[in-house]
Amino acid sequence: MSVLVITGTGTEVGKTVVTAALAATALAAGRSVAVLKAAQTGVLPAEAGDAEEVARLAGAVTTAELARYPDPLAPATAARRAGRAPVHPHEVAERAAKLATEHDLVLVEGAGGLLVRFDAAGGTLADAAALLAAPVLVVASAGLGTLNVTELTARELRGRGLDLAGVVIGSWPAEPDLASRCNLLDLPDVTGAPLLGAVPAGAGTLEPAGFRASAPHWLAPRFEGTWDAETFRVREAP
Repeated sequence: MSVLVITGTGTEVGKTVVTAALAATALAAGRSVAVLKAAQTGVLPAEAGDAEEVARLAGAVTTAELARYPDPLAPATAARRAGRAPVHPHEVAERAAKLATEHDLVLVEGAGGLLVRFDAAGGTLADAAALLAAPVLVVASAGLGTLNVTELTARELRGRGLDLAGVVIGSWPAEPDLASRCNLLDLPDVTGAPLLGAVPAGAGTLEPAGFRASAPHWLAPRFEGTWDAETFRVREAP
């Protein structure tokens, strides 16, 4: 697995922090890592974007960003409003493939959910993943409402013939409610995919050294971490 595409079930579910945890864990295992942000929205030119945030938390990764638009909107809409060229799926795939010739692992982070549009033709992160023949990791929220949107995302991936690597909970609360605890059992069931990690809420506020030391404990062995789904479920589930 040289390229991993990371999508979410929506905005603000923890994609960037999960991407940083994946990068930090791979770096700790001695792998070279590149992070590609397909389209950055809602960030001004002088501000740090998601790829830079991953580098701040994870360490020495190569960062790349195909386009940046100031409005916090879907990339196609943000590009149109800014009067700038949109990003197309083939451009995402081409840049990721180039980075993969120079790095052990390339993490491609999308914007919002799987079917958020990059361009007026309806190109999406799913199209880029298909061009790359890369597995897709879904970052989901923990609580009430996550089962529906996560299952829909899983069904869309499978309907397109894409490889669903699994699901990571992007922000596991310090005091999980009943819905969150039940979802540990239900998410694998409704998606047909393994639960591959749970990142604690607030992880992105840790100092980089603490983040890097902790990241392997949040991710399953598939991503060179030590997190065990069954142990976590026994501890947290009702």
